[in-house]
Amino acid sequence: FISVLLHAMTDISQYKVGVITSLEPCGSCKKSSKTLQACKVDIGDEKEITVVTAAPNVRLQSRVVVAPIGSTISKDGEDIPVTKATVGGVISEGMLCDSNMLGWTGGAKGIAVQVPEQFELGAAPPSSKPRMDGGDSKPKEDIGPAAPGLFEKKLTKEEKKKLAEEKRKAKRAAKAAAKEEKDK
Repeated sequence: FISVLLHAMTDISQYKVGVITSLEPCGSCKKSSKTLQACKVDIGDEKEITVVTAAPNVRLQSRVVVAPIGSTISKDGEDIPVTKATVGGVISEGMLCDSNMLGWTGGAKGIAVQVPEQFELGAAPPSSKPRMDGGDSKPKEDIGPAAPGLFEKKLTKEEKKKLAEEKRKAKRAAKAAAKEEKDK
């Protein structure tokens, strides 16, 4: 409950939707030894910004949410301004946001949120976590036939007994034929 109140105070309208245009490894975190990556991010401005992140899920062309220089993030109930900082030997001009920073439910700390392409570059992020499939509940591709027997009628007890008896008769007949063949 307190966490929700703290996130309600953070003004996410300062944040921007951007797309990652390049990625380069740039060392590792001093605290956790996670790999750092320098990302060039197009946030709809004239020039791309560089953001250094340890988020493991960033990929080229990922549509992410960025807290650019001048915006504020809330950490432990305290508003902290985002400033230009050197991280891993590279100047970072913002931060990639995780679900927690945006006040969204779901998502993990340290995992950069991703938004669908319907959100314009430079636009403020949505106030709640969007569906990545664009809201369409139809499957995107044919999932193939059902597993064999999944929708077939189940046999009754009598039908099972009859089938088992037929199998036994066939087995006995095969055994008798094999014995006859052997005796010749």
